[in-house]
Amino acid sequence: MSPIKGMIFDKDGTLFDFAATWEAWAEAFLLRVCKGDRARASEVGSSIGFDLETGSFDRDSIVIAGTPGEVVAALAPQFPEIRQDALLEILNEEAELAPQAQAVPLAPLLTALRDRGLRLGVATNDAHAPALAHLNGAGVADFFDFIAGFDSGHGGKPAPGQLLAFCDATGLDPHTVVMVGDSTHDLRAGRAANMRTVAVLTGLADAAALTPFADAVLPDIGHLPAWMDTQV
Repeated sequence: MSPIKGMIFDKDGTLFDFAATWEAWAEAFLLRVCKGDRARASEVGSSIGFDLETGSFDRDSIVIAGTPGEVVAALAPQFPEIRQDALLEILNEEAELAPQAQAVPLAPLLTALRDRGLRLGVATNDAHAPALAHLNGAGVADFFDFIAGFDSGHGGKPAPGQLLAFCDATGLDPHTVVMVGDSTHDLRAGRAANMRTVAVLTGLADAAALTPFADAVLPDIGHLPAWMDTQV
């Protein structure tokens, strides 16, 4: 087995708790575009798998693993009066403001991984600007050698472009890299890039859904160092 030299992380549901971030975003975004009309916002929310009254996402919501462009495409029929580029701008503005709850204390974990000599990256289906804002807000952007959003020129997951770009940027062989994520999109991208894959349960997918695509399923990223110790 090749030694592990790098790790590339999904962001939402992996580095950050998905529900704490995106449930707050969904309510703020929907009320903004619906001009405060809660009945209208509730109706629109159903088109992206979000229940405004319970403040929760369906497990198959496009928001969970889709790109902002895909979310906008799902919303566009609800807002024929708004250009899709304008709708995307509003979506990204609200995403930058979304509260972030770290899945585990990130700085100590990332320090420990860097101390092992690992190169680190982030590959998210979020846009690059909100992703960078979230990482800077948590004070951890500088731990990463590579940060890519769906709009960074490498495509989005489940295609492997972002992951292969990380390897190009760091000079690592994909076989020495681990993709860590909370969705099947993340894990399928890792498999397509010929990386090892680790699933975490801090998103909305359960172990049954993730196991077929993962070499390991962990409660959260805090368990990565112990898992790495078994990979010899």
